[in-house]
Amino acid sequence: MTELIQEKLVYNPKELEPLLQLSKNTINALLRSGRLRSVRVGRRYLIPREAVQQFLAGAAQS
Repeated sequence: MTELIQEKLVYNPKELEPLLQLSKNTINALLRSGRLRSVRVGRRYLIPREAVQQFLAGAAQS
């Protein structure tokens, strides 16, 4: 999975569904709550690669 994360600088929520094995609703809830950092561009959420790595590191510690 690390190889997939390093290929792109940013992801959209749909691309994260198979990577994180989470549903669309769960990813959207994480984005709204701020637990998964993102940048809004118009109506789109862009999630930086570093934000995904930080989220996974935090989830592993919990």
